[in-house]
Amino acid sequence: MEMKRLLIQGAVLFEADYSIKADMVVEDGKVARIDRDIDIKSLPDGTELIEAEGLCLLPGIIDAHTHYHLVSRGTVTADSFAEGSRLAAYGGVTTVVDFSDHEKGKSLAESVEERKAAYQSGAHVDFSLHQGIYRLPQDIDAELEELKASGITAVKLFTTYRNAGYLMEREMISTVFEACARHGMLVTVHCEDDTYLNEVAYSYSGDYSVADHPVLRPAEAERRAIEMIGDLARQNDMSVYVVHLSSESGLNEVRRQRTQGVKMIIETTPHYLFLNNSRLTGANGSKFVMTPPLREYSDTLALQDALVAGEIDVVATDHCAFTLEQKLESHDVRTVYPGIPGTEEMLSLVHTFAVASSRMSMSELVRVLSTNPAKYFGLYPRKGTLQVGSDADFVLFDPSAVWDIDDESVHSASGYSAYSGMSTTGRVVMTYLRGKLLMGDDVYIGEKVESQFIPSTPYER
Repeated sequence: MEMKRLLIQGAVLFEADYSIKADMVVEDGKVARIDRDIDIKSLPDGTELIEAEGLCLLPGIIDAHTHYHLVSRGTVTADSFAEGSRLAAYGGVTTVVDFSDHEKGKSLAESVEERKAAYQSGAHVDFSLHQGIYRLPQDIDAELEELKASGITAVKLFTTYRNAGYLMEREMISTVFEACARHGMLVTVHCEDDTYLNEVAYSYSGDYSVADHPVLRPAEAERRAIEMIGDLARQNDMSVYVVHLSSESGLNEVRRQRTQGVKMIIETTPHYLFLNNSRLTGANGSKFVMTPPLREYSDTLALQDALVAGEIDVVATDHCAFTLEQKLESHDVRTVYPGIPGTEEMLSLVHTFAVASSRMSMSELVRVLSTNPAKYFGLYPRKGTLQVGSDADFVLFDPSAVWDIDDESVHSASGYSAYSGMSTTGRVVMTYLRGKLLMGDDVYIGEKVESQFIPSTPYER
């Protein structure tokens, strides 16, 4: 088979800790050479030239928290694997870390193999998984070893959702932490204290309107759960990954835990950075329901400041899209489908806030959107970087393009964007996965590209 070569010429290449005006050669899906002023005449005939003057060359973005084709509450989310891949490509996302349920009657490895097979039947971006644990396996050490052998080195625990069957009590969580410490597994946790939530619900006398979602799931529940998992991480001398941090109260608990030596990795999302609970009022409030709920404006400012200060390690989306019709079926917060789309908008939103405003550098953006997720989930240096030998996952990004997000400009099957009406600076021009074009000049051709499962290696801090 003839080797496919690309020469990307004229762009500024950004890594997590430096930038350089350089050309890049891709051969058979891998980065083969990076150098200044590579002459195409020095390369074999048939090399495809991509003129990228004025553009930024970024490693493919990694959305480290997605839920494509999630079966939930008797329905399925709007974005299938194929649709999720499409919107991801428009957002410069080449790899996602999605979620595998702990299926009843199946081992952890059996659950993850089922999810992997489903993914590869329809996806067109690469993926890894974190495996949910909802109950203690009879032999947790054996099951974790099987899970690692299947290419998974991260698990996810919930400190709430008793009715859904996800809740793990503290003693069970402690057992999982101890086992994961023995096997070098990263534990990720949805942090809301279920006991405290029940206390709040017991004393609540409202009408369960959408606007009361933050009242029913207050930030104190997040803080208490972070305190608990921090204690367990300290006892086991291990890292713990907090998903979708939503509040200043939770952030302050993270700071306290870190001063005590806890190795705490923090993820937040664009919706907690850029939206607040004022969105929950009015006829369309149900559109903005997710868990944890949107917080006060002061919480968004605190998280923004923490991102700029380097206290937040990863920005991911928790993309969990339902159609507008599904979202607006109910205005009782107990029955509204929780979750919003976001993968496509993430890069432009974070660039607008952080880089276009000069609060952060483009390299710092690459760190939180690509390199750090790759490292924490064991995909680096195959993913999350552009160095010789890495997968040629890259984004050509126009940092000066100005566009307005609206429901018609995005590609989620949900039919809407939670960020509709926001003006952004910076837009993806081309997205490549392993040297193959997924999207270019607003045309998607990713259905021609086969998805690959990317096995992970244990995270070592």
